[in-house]
Amino acid sequence: MKLFQQLLVAPAALGLLAPVAATASEVNLAGVNQYASEEQVTSISQFSDVRPTDWAYQALSNLVETYGCVAGYPNGTFKGGQAMTRYEAAALLNACLDRVTDLTDELKRLMAEFEKELAVLKGRVDGLEAKVGELEANQFSTTTKLKGIATMVIGGAGNTGFGDNVTVNYDVRLNFDTSFTGKDLLRTTLRSGNFADSVFNNGNTALEVAFQEDQTGAPGVDTVGINRLFYQFPVGKNFTATVGAKVRQDDMLAMWPSAYPADSVLDLFTYAGARATYSLNLGAGVGIWYQKDGFSISANYVSNEAAAEDSLIGAGEDLTGTVQLGYAGSNWGAAFAYTYTDFGGFDFNSLGLSGYWSPISASWAPSISAGFGFSDRDNPFRNGNDDAWSWMVGLQWADAFMQGNALGMALGSAGSADKGKCARFGGANCTGGIWLPNGQETLAYELWYKFQVTDNISVTPAFFWVQNDGVDDTYGGLVKTTFKF
Repeated sequence: MKLFQQLLVAPAALGLLAPVAATASEVNLAGVNQYASEEQVTSISQFSDVRPTDWAYQALSNLVETYGCVAGYPNGTFKGGQAMTRYEAAALLNACLDRVTDLTDELKRLMAEFEKELAVLKGRVDGLEAKVGELEANQFSTTTKLKGIATMVIGGAGNTGFGDNVTVNYDVRLNFDTSFTGKDLLRTTLRSGNFADSVFNNGNTALEVAFQEDQTGAPGVDTVGINRLFYQFPVGKNFTATVGAKVRQDDMLAMWPSAYPADSVLDLFTYAGARATYSLNLGAGVGIWYQKDGFSISANYVSNEAAAEDSLIGAGEDLTGTVQLGYAGSNWGAAFAYTYTDFGGFDFNSLGLSGYWSPISASWAPSISAGFGFSDRDNPFRNGNDDAWSWMVGLQWADAFMQGNALGMALGSAGSADKGKCARFGGANCTGGIWLPNGQETLAYELWYKFQVTDNISVTPAFFWVQNDGVDDTYGGLVKTTFKF
C-alpha cells in the first residue's frame, strides 16, 4: 500500500480499534451522509467547532482542501472530540477511497491521452541522464571551471617612433576558477603572448589586450606565465576579502565605474578616465570591500617590487594603496577613488571620479561612460609638485545594425612619458600601471565595430588616432579576432 493510502487508512484503523463510546443509535450516520452529499465540504472553515489551535487542525485541513473526503454533521460541526463509531469510520474510509479511485482514473485517462508526449519526454530524460553520467565521469574537476580567451590581432600604426609596419600578434589567457564552498574563489590565470616587440605595446598605441607579463618584466615573448593567483572569500554577510601573490588592483574593487568594454582597443581607455587612480597595478596584494544595497567601499594594497627593481628611475617600491566609494544600480553606477602611489622614489596622490549609464534594453541610445582623474606628484628634484589630469568619454551601442553586434567609440586624454623615457625605461613606464604626469599632453580617439560571428567568436575592425604635443600624430587600424571557450 502506498504512503498516501496509508495516511488515509491510518485514522480510520485507529477508529476501528478504539473503544466504542457511542452506539449507532446515538450517532446520526444518515445525517453525516446527508451533510456530505448535500453540501460538499471544501474548506476547514465550514466546521464551526474546528479551531486553528486544535492539535489536528492542519491534518484535517489537508484532508478537506486537498482530497475533499471529509464529511461533517448537518449542523455544520465536525465533533472532533467525540469518539468514532465503526459506521463513521467505514463512511470516512469509503469516501476517501472513492476519491482515490477518481484521482487514479483521471490520471490513467491523462496518461493515455498524452502517451506519445510522455514517451518522448522519457527518452529525453534517459538521454540527459546518460550525458550527465558521461560528464561526471570525464569532468575536469568537481571544484574548478576552466575558461579561456584567445585573441589574434593584425594591424599597424604610423608615426609611432617604433617603426611603421604591419604586425600580427596574439594573446592567450586560461582562467582556472575554483570554489571550495560555493561562495569563495581561487583564481589562477595562465597567460602568454607576443606583443612585447610590437607597435601595439609601446606608448599610447598599446592595446588593452597587449600581454601584461611583458609589461612587468616577467616572462618574455611566447612564454607562459602566472598572470593571476589570488583567493577571494566572504567575511560575514557583507564583507569580501582578497589576498593574492599575483592580484591586480581592480580584482579587489567591489564595482568597476565604467560600462565601456574592457575588450575595446586602446589601453588608455581601460582606466575609467582616471589613469593614475585606477593604475591597474599588478603584484602581491590584499584587499577588502563592504557592499550592501548597491553601495560599496573598497580598500586594497598592491606591491610590485619586481617592477621597481627593474626601474632606472630610482630606488623605491612600486606600490599602490587605493580606497574607493561606489554605488552600482540596475543600469548606472558611479565611484570616487583615491590612490597613493610610491614609484621609484616618487610619491603620487591621485583622485578619480567616474560613472556610467546604460539603457535598460538595446535601443538607439548608447551606454555612456565618463571619468576624470587628477594626480599630484611630489618631485624632490624640482622642490615642488607636478600636477596632471586625464579624462575619457566612451559610448557603446548594443545590437548595432544587427542583434549581438556592438558599435563603440571613445575620446580621451592622458599623460604619457616622452620617447626618451620610453627608450630608457621600457614599455612598462610608457603604458603600464604608473602614469608619469610630466609627459606630453595626449588626445586619443578610437572607433570600432564588433561582429559577433557566433556565441564564442567575434571579429572587431577598429581605427584609432592619437595626438601627442610636439610630435606627429599617430594613427592606425587593426582587425581583432577573439575566441572565448
